[in-house]
Amino acid sequence: MSQPSIRFEIREPFGEIILNKPDKRNALSVDMWAAIPELIERAVAAETVKIVLIHGGDAGAFAAGADISEFPTIYSTPESAAAAGETIEAALGAVETCPKPVIAAIEGACVGGGTSLAMAADLRVAGETARFGITPAKLGIVYPVGDTRRLVAAMGAARAKDVLLTGRIFDAAEAATLGLLNRTVPAGSALAGARELGEAIAANSQWSARAIKQMVAGVTAGWDETSAEAQALFLAGFASEDFKEGYTAFLEKRPARFTFK
Repeated sequence: MSQPSIRFEIREPFGEIILNKPDKRNALSVDMWAAIPELIERAVAAETVKIVLIHGGDAGAFAAGADISEFPTIYSTPESAAAAGETIEAALGAVETCPKPVIAAIEGACVGGGTSLAMAADLRVAGETARFGITPAKLGIVYPVGDTRRLVAAMGAARAKDVLLTGRIFDAAEAATLGLLNRTVPAGSALAGARELGEAIAANSQWSARAIKQMVAGVTAGWDETSAEAQALFLAGFASEDFKEGYTAFLEKRPARFTFK
């Protein structure tokens, strides 16, 4: 029986979304994009999952872009192009708005749609030999608005224009300098590095982890000190069981045993 091109596994405290098309270096097909929202839902529903990991399994690549063999079909008409775009944006939106922290572990090629997927995650860890590129200019198309928004937020407009206008391939060191990566690690250890980062997050209050995601998203959307939503979120923390456990553990000089799931 053939393996699915994308699958989900729970390895507590992680829910892992694994790209699994090694023959095409995990080039992302529409069916793979279409599966992602449901996999995110499974990760959110699982109480044992605190962190979502996205990685390329044993393919030797995170994702080498879109599956271009599909282009003559999915982009043959404006209607089919719109449908494909909606499927992809739904997947990226599900990753970006996942209430649990999402980490992308990147080895090898992370190009085009692969970069889009990685940028929708909260954090990115890459092996030092990973390669990046965003290549719509080489295909006569334009990067979608959601992808462009995430890219500009990470690196600024001028650097985003450089990457997009040239369509060039660049290494992990430059990706880190540009603001695309949170951490670089030795080649072959991106998944281990992502798990180490995830364990550090999982040890903290998961109420706080989810509230931090909400607060950052709100600030990005324009919240300030006068925003009622921000004030309500801030004050809600003081009523949480995790807060009581956190300050009690601090006073008792012991590790906190947080219970929020």
